[in-house]
Amino acid sequence: MDRRTGTSLARLGLTGEDAATTLRGLGWWATDGPAPGCEEIMWALARSPDQSLALRAVERLAQTAPWPAIDRALRTDRGLRGRLLATLGSSTALGDHLVGHPDRWPLLADTAERGNPPPDLARRTANLLRAVGADPAAPPPGTAGGARASLTGAEAVAALRTAYRDELLGLASADLAAVGDPGLPVMEVDDVAAQLADLAEAALSASLAVAAAEQDPPEELRLAVIGLGKCGGRELNYVSDVDVVFVAEPGGELTQAATKLASRVMRIAGEACFEVDANLRPEGRQGALVRTLDGHVAYYKRWAKTWEFQALLKARPIAGDRELGAAYVEALSPMVWQASTRDDFVTDVQAMRARVIENIPSEQRERELKLGRGGLRDVEFAVQLLQLVHGRGDDSLHSGNTLVALAALSESGYVGRDDGANLAASYRFLRLLEHRLQLQKLRRTHLLPAADDIDGLRWLARAARIRPDGRRDVVGVLVDEWQRNARRVTRLHEKLFYRPLLSAVSRLAADGADAVLSPEAARARMKALGWASPEGALGHLRALTGGVSRAASIQRALLPVLLDSLSRSPDPDRGLLAYRRVSEALADTPWYLRLLRDEGAVAQRLMTLLGTSALVPDLLARAPEVLRMLATSSGVQSPELTRDPAEVSMALRTTVARQSTPEAAVASARSYRRHEMLRIACADLLGLLPVDAVCTALNSVNEAVLAATLDAVLRAEPERPAVLSVIGMGRLGGGESSYGSDADVMFVCRPAEGVDDHTAVRWATRVVERVRRLLGSPSPDPELSVDADLRPEGRSGPMVRTLASYREYYARWGEVWEAQALLRARPIAGDRTLGREFTALVDPIRYPADGVSAAAVSEIRRIKARVDAERLPRGADRTTHTKLGLGGLADVEWTVQLLQLQHAGDVPELRTPSTLHGLHEAAEAGLISAGDAAELEEGWRTATAARNAIMLVKGKPGDQLPRSGRELAAVAVALGYPAGGDPGEFLDDYKRVTRRARAVVERVFYGWSED
Repeated sequence: MDRRTGTSLARLGLTGEDAATTLRGLGWWATDGPAPGCEEIMWALARSPDQSLALRAVERLAQTAPWPAIDRALRTDRGLRGRLLATLGSSTALGDHLVGHPDRWPLLADTAERGNPPPDLARRTANLLRAVGADPAAPPPGTAGGARASLTGAEAVAALRTAYRDELLGLASADLAAVGDPGLPVMEVDDVAAQLADLAEAALSASLAVAAAEQDPPEELRLAVIGLGKCGGRELNYVSDVDVVFVAEPGGELTQAATKLASRVMRIAGEACFEVDANLRPEGRQGALVRTLDGHVAYYKRWAKTWEFQALLKARPIAGDRELGAAYVEALSPMVWQASTRDDFVTDVQAMRARVIENIPSEQRERELKLGRGGLRDVEFAVQLLQLVHGRGDDSLHSGNTLVALAALSESGYVGRDDGANLAASYRFLRLLEHRLQLQKLRRTHLLPAADDIDGLRWLARAARIRPDGRRDVVGVLVDEWQRNARRVTRLHEKLFYRPLLSAVSRLAADGADAVLSPEAARARMKALGWASPEGALGHLRALTGGVSRAASIQRALLPVLLDSLSRSPDPDRGLLAYRRVSEALADTPWYLRLLRDEGAVAQRLMTLLGTSALVPDLLARAPEVLRMLATSSGVQSPELTRDPAEVSMALRTTVARQSTPEAAVASARSYRRHEMLRIACADLLGLLPVDAVCTALNSVNEAVLAATLDAVLRAEPERPAVLSVIGMGRLGGGESSYGSDADVMFVCRPAEGVDDHTAVRWATRVVERVRRLLGSPSPDPELSVDADLRPEGRSGPMVRTLASYREYYARWGEVWEAQALLRARPIAGDRTLGREFTALVDPIRYPADGVSAAAVSEIRRIKARVDAERLPRGADRTTHTKLGLGGLADVEWTVQLLQLQHAGDVPELRTPSTLHGLHEAAEAGLISAGDAAELEEGWRTATAARNAIMLVKGKPGDQLPRSGRELAAVAVALGYPAGGDPGEFLDDYKRVTRRARAVVERVFYGWSED
């Protein structure tokens, strides 16, 4: 059936109330269908992205003098029909321009049939120069004897604006032609972008001609305009800033004239055509607008950062003195291709990647075509990085155009052919959407319409020539296509950067579509992607992927994704080594690689952990089951990672109790502790546990291990001549254990009926020594060192005492520091009744009814000063030592403990072994201001978290923050700072917090006045 049979306005998409009236007034619609000779017009109108918008513009155009000629041409000129109606339904701005200048309608006519070639750079430049009254045949503006405009000021700006919009109208109509009529030629998006760059060049030349007429610069002055960014790469958008750099000769006295000329060029072009951005010049906004060629060269040799060379990758002369412009590019180009050898190359590249995402408002990230994940900037960044890495030895890669460079990378074997083709297709699709969005109102935008803006999404889909596919309408197809392409681009690091590396190191032949890198190119790529030891990294890849085993095959599929995640971690080298060791250790674990392959979240989280922490891989080899906890379900983190400490403690003691011997019980307890330490470390590094929850979880595990071990040893004893209790001291007693904490304890026993004290103590000491020996014996699992040095008389005193012995000691010889240590005493294992009796015994000592004397306070302060002076390691930085540093753990803890010694006798709420609880209660009681308490709490949390992070990163306990380098970056990441960011930001934050805490300590603990 003929498509026109039964045509209705509804079928054509013209459902507005006045559509029929308007169409009849135009003579395009009869009573029951299209007017004779207007069928093709109506169908072209129906294909317009917004039929109502197009019809309203036609109605306005019909009120102008040229309308009869336009109407006649529309009935016969297929090209005009497609271009005009698609343009009017795509762009309100261009529709307004055409209505305001209706005599420009021939720009949309079919130029091919008229025998006219499409505009090129020369024709566009001549058109715009003529518009401002400059001679196109004269030398270019900016050169000796260069063309100058006869129009100046507002008149010139208005003329240039009109001429520029005319050119834009002609180009956009050609771009949109196939939207209005599928039979018309399709203009590729890269051709459109190149012509837009040509148009920008022409506009800058015309602006320079006007500026020269206004400024009348000296004849000998030569000014070149260098295009950067998308204009430099001949891939410009419809609406975009044009990035430029100005270079002038000669310098000296003429520099001021050149600056005025360049400044006027920017203003004219900005008012008439587009914003001109010169902020990529040396020193940015603070730098001189114009420099000589020697001035530019001197700056880039001495001061330029990596990103500035990346910007120069697209540099090319676009206006003014072409000879000077060519000299500029020739002088600076060699520096561009040496940028990847700079010491700060990797750091700068990582920082640039991080900034791209961070600068997007969170509510816009899912709609960002340019800066979002899987967006245009990802493609451009990846291509530029590969160019900088491999372009040093391959001139074929020296192109400023993204698609041309991508093709060259593929042709030269640095990118697989299929990967290059797929990425180019995605890039073109995203650029097409960007072009259409900007055309609508000629505004700079990269945001897709919101998900609930169905009309906006439908308009965009139709403007991009998207059609329903039988299952989905145009909106559904658009959204699916955009998401599919964004996902494909997101995999660019996997595909472009890492898969060729596997082909380079694998003994197997690469797929024909894959890139094949030489050993030198592979090392250069690994170094540029963040590996300090490329050869070592490639060795790990050879070991993981060599051979034809199933594991090697899975690793070849996994590693591109894993390496991409590792490259964003603080220490990729250590992370890759750790991954190799873990993989080798778990080679016989059947589910390990399958889990990484099938659960992408597990693989990514594991790389974050391995690239940040030395502790995690040490624990992981013997506790691989924790990997399962890294999975998510419907986007929700596994609750196993954040288990309730009480539940963990009960499960540990129940498991250990099943063992038949103390040795087996302790092996089980230490293995369980390894599992729990790894679980807590993973949750900590992934930001799932606050620092006090980390400490509570670690403390609970240590208590449970001690209790279970003591129970196992006691079960093996044939007789029990005494009962024994373990008293937690220090951080164990306070419930504040860190990853590297010892178990500070004291032991108390009570003889059984009829047993003398000596026999009871000797038996209890033997039991205690066996507990300590079992927990500290060599084992693949981490030891739990049981430290009893806080007991009376320290290492010289008996390991175990009776209650009576403790009572006598503290009554006769107890010192104020021992009363302070007892503030954290808490029963944690063994006989609970005896433990409670011990705390009842020491309560009057640690919570004196009348507080402590002034002499005792002075003694505490003296001891604290001595500890600070004598125990701080030589060479340590007091501002960043987490334990003994200014505002660190000792400062906060001693301050709280002094308040407890002074006031706990009167304020029962202060009787707690916890630092934070004690601090909160002191503030509630008015002993310290809420503000001071908050400063101390933040200092304690910050120092505790930093101390934990040191252990996580180094794999061994430490109190001193790293001063610089990868360890400092890893500590910052472990504390939640962004990977690739400046770790100095963390140091500044740490010092600020601890400095404020120290100020409180000086007032509250030392009693120093504000003066």
